[in-house]
Amino acid sequence: MSVYDLSALNKRFAIANQLEFKEGPGGLTVAEVTNAHAAATIALQGGTVMTFQPRGQEPVLWLSKFAKFVPGKSIRGGNPVCWPWFGPHPTDANMPTHGFARTIPWEVHRSEVLAGGKTQISLKLVENDTTKAQWPHSSEVQIIITTGPELRVELITRNTGETSFLIGDAFHTYFQVSDIRQVSIHGLEGCPFLDRLDQSKRNIQEGPVMISAETDRIYLSATSDCLIEDLKLKRRIRIAKKGSRSTVVWNPWIEKAAKMGDFGENGYLGMVCVETANAAEDVVRILPGGEHRLQATFSVEPLP
Repeated sequence: MSVYDLSALNKRFAIANQLEFKEGPGGLTVAEVTNAHAAATIALQGGTVMTFQPRGQEPVLWLSKFAKFVPGKSIRGGNPVCWPWFGPHPTDANMPTHGFARTIPWEVHRSEVLAGGKTQISLKLVENDTTKAQWPHSSEVQIIITTGPELRVELITRNTGETSFLIGDAFHTYFQVSDIRQVSIHGLEGCPFLDRLDQSKRNIQEGPVMISAETDRIYLSATSDCLIEDLKLKRRIRIAKKGSRSTVVWNPWIEKAAKMGDFGENGYLGMVCVETANAAEDVVRILPGGEHRLQATFSVEPLP
């Protein structure tokens, strides 16, 4: 059952012909954005952008047809938010992988129409006793989602306490591709990476990233744009970022996808995660009164 009052949300934050709050799959409350540029669906649970599709184009984000929309569980696809750590907790294996931000309700803070007809919605993380036990630091967390010709997501962490703390954060973004075997990822050439399938062994990326097996890599000191070139769809997805020093590339391939249970048969062929992140040795220290902004912009370009 939803924890949100749809009538109250629409009365306060809906925008005629642009933004409406509805009951989504599994009863989760979603914000539906439809404007002259694109359509997007945002789950208030986790602040997850589930879908983004520019007008007249194929979807940019991949959402599994077998995704499980369950309260307290992350969604398989879209743009889940990893916070306040990435991957396993650094000291406690009992803590949830990738933190708790992607599985708990977020509160709508504001909505507005920007110049050019873009739609922006701002959400704030809602703390509870469980999250406070896992993250005993005074902080405020906000995500700003702007839907236009491109999709822009910005995660803001503010330190409201008197001591500094370290965070790892990421947009665990699933991108839709025609066939991962015919896709190349550019922008990581020459970057060192940790191979999480080989005891985090350090390697150097030579040439574009090509995927033909299970892949799980953290690219370090990776601040450049990434480009997903898709020959079959004749497009390039550009991932521009700010406040990020890591890029994670992930595809579960055959065996792991089958074990997960929410990919479906051959679902792994239609997606790749290229994640805008601060992970491993690239975690961020935020001083008292300071803030950190993680921003990613996803846009589509035709192949030359």
